[in-house]
Amino acid sequence: MDIWMGVAAFGVAIVVGLTGMGGGALMTPALVLFFGVPPLAAVSSDLVASAVMKPIGSLVHLRRNTVNLSVVKWLAVGSVPAAFCGVLILKWMGPGEAVQAGVRTALGAALLLSAVLLAVRSYIKLVQRAKERSMPPAPEVRAEFRVRPVPTVLLGVLGGVVVGMTSVGSGSIMIIGMMALYPAMKANQLVGTDLLQAVPLVAAAALGHTFFGDLDLALTIPLLIGSIPGVYIGAQLSSRLSGGFVRRALAFVLLASALKMLGVPNLATGVVLAVLLVTAPLIWMVVRQRHGLPALATTESHQRQQAAACVGTGPLDKEN
Repeated sequence: MDIWMGVAAFGVAIVVGLTGMGGGALMTPALVLFFGVPPLAAVSSDLVASAVMKPIGSLVHLRRNTVNLSVVKWLAVGSVPAAFCGVLILKWMGPGEAVQAGVRTALGAALLLSAVLLAVRSYIKLVQRAKERSMPPAPEVRAEFRVRPVPTVLLGVLGGVVVGMTSVGSGSIMIIGMMALYPAMKANQLVGTDLLQAVPLVAAAALGHTFFGDLDLALTIPLLIGSIPGVYIGAQLSSRLSGGFVRRALAFVLLASALKMLGVPNLATGVVLAVLLVTAPLIWMVVRQRHGLPALATTESHQRQQAAACVGTGPLDKEN
């Protein structure tokens, strides 16, 4: 048993529990790029490990009432059969090197999509905060939450096919789709709902890969040993820590993995990542200012703390 696989799984599982993302998007490329595992075996083993890991993280959120069971139900209606279809598509691609190359390409595309969707998620949250700042405070009104069955099932179908083929997307694709469909859901509700909906989705995909003989227990066991305590710790931290920095780092790693999976040379990959590392923070500062927010998130956080302190001190603050 490779102890370093277990260590890698532990770190990835903490990210999954904290943000709802990063399972297949980090573990599968790590198995391929760093441990030399064939792409199809990496996908299969990661899916089986995730099928055990996801319920542990979702149980923590269930106890804290941060899961919308109606949304989970309609997502599963689409994602469970679609996950089996994703496995069948892999089998249709052919045996041997053809399917391995196909999985590697599909995995690279899914990782690239996940990195883009993480950036989209951050932008959506930024726009929401900007609107909240520009609007005068109003009494809180509890709006009726309405589930949208048809688009939710379609989102499940999309995520199911991608997960069945690549093991990527149960967090990134689904959570971005839920943000678009249900903007009223809070951050911890998004994470909790996403973790629970991933349970039947990943289980279906893992079952499909197991039936077709792609599972390698020698790979799966160290992943399970590392991921089970990791996802529990991450889920415990999710209600106490901000996942903003983790998501930004995750997007960077996803992009790097995607470029390597798609066969981009090392020099070109290094140049792209270096340029992004320098320019992305500057571009993000400009975007924040365009929406009326301070250039730095730390400044915004400090302003919110000051505003909360002013509200807490009552009439005396009105004189200052």
